[in-house]
Amino acid sequence: MYWEQTVQCEAGTDIGLRRKNNEDSHCVHICADEAEWRRAGHLIMVADGMGGHAVGELASQLAVENVPHTLLKSPAGDPRRMLHDAILAANHAIHERGTQNVDFLHMGTTCSVLLLTARGAVIGHVGDSRIYRVRRDRIDQLTFDHSLQWELERQHGNLEGLIDLNQHKNVITRSLGPEKVIDVDIEGPMPILPGDTFLLCSDGLSNQVSDPEIGAIVRELPPAQAMRLLINLANIRGGPDNSTVLVARVGELPANVVPRTYDDFVEDQPGLGWSWLAGFWAASFALVGGLALILFGHQSQGIGLTVLAACALIGLTVASLRQRRLLEAARPVDDSQTHHSRAHRTAVGLPSKELAELLLRIDGELQRSAREDSWGVDWAEHDKAVTSAQQMAREKRYSKTIRDAARAIQIIMAELPRNAR
Repeated sequence: MYWEQTVQCEAGTDIGLRRKNNEDSHCVHICADEAEWRRAGHLIMVADGMGGHAVGELASQLAVENVPHTLLKSPAGDPRRMLHDAILAANHAIHERGTQNVDFLHMGTTCSVLLLTARGAVIGHVGDSRIYRVRRDRIDQLTFDHSLQWELERQHGNLEGLIDLNQHKNVITRSLGPEKVIDVDIEGPMPILPGDTFLLCSDGLSNQVSDPEIGAIVRELPPAQAMRLLINLANIRGGPDNSTVLVARVGELPANVVPRTYDDFVEDQPGLGWSWLAGFWAASFALVGGLALILFGHQSQGIGLTVLAACALIGLTVASLRQRRLLEAARPVDDSQTHHSRAHRTAVGLPSKELAELLLRIDGELQRSAREDSWGVDWAEHDKAVTSAQQMAREKRYSKTIRDAARAIQIIMAELPRNAR
């Protein structure tokens, strides 16, 4: 990714229809200058608190306060290590707060963080809140759900038909706060292509809206409208939990910016250059010199020099292998392919026609209920949007159909707080 590429990010959260308070928290930090971006990257984060009442809210709020604060004040370094340490610091803060008050004991929160950096996308993750990447028609889940269902499937394979997995999908196996020590999943860096869209969400969304639906909506709509439609769908389908959605779309590379080649990219990273070669040569000459001293009878000096040279060669070899792995991780992949090696689950977004028909059906059912209950909807504006959507569908302009249908649904759902809560 390049500093010159814009990032359009829209975030929203909703309490849902069955909860009395919102335990979700989120934050977005788009860097103000290039120096800050090169040091830490743009940060986008979601946290879903657990513990009930104000406890979950407190845990998630501590997470979204501590992770950015720790990361942004850290000295420049490997973004993966920086993010890992920041999440550990947040876990420490939440755990400490929990031990200070019996009412806060064992409070916890999920934590999913996305960094958009010069090296690519870096992810830090604990819990079952998710990070997706939508690229063309594909949607990749980039995080592993730390839930009992996913852990059972990882250990035993497909268990469908053997046990009721729905009983386990909401059982979290890992979260920030309850334990003093926590394992953090760090993913990436993953290549970022122009037009890539990342979506972060709490399980209030992912439990109600399928991956193919999410992928199609994010593909077809601008970030703000996609975010709002996804939250609306979660509520239309019962809204049993808080829903938080963040949609971040990476812009095109400006015409006046020349893309770097792979060689240019490697030069910016720690690599195997002439200094490495000089080090190997020096250690090798020292080894030969030590052996020569031994052959000519200078045993003590020869053995000492040989041991030092051998240790230096071993150290250089280990360090060079580690550096080569870092370079391989940064190597660009085929731009036409999703980076499957990093995705934990992949799906194809619904076809545009299928999504358009789905949204029109949802609007039809929703407006019948709203009219029967005499909701204070601006029906003139709604009917105008529906008429346009239906006309676009007849003309097979499905992308426009989707936008108009989403707008019609939003006009009705805007009245939901006054009528259903």
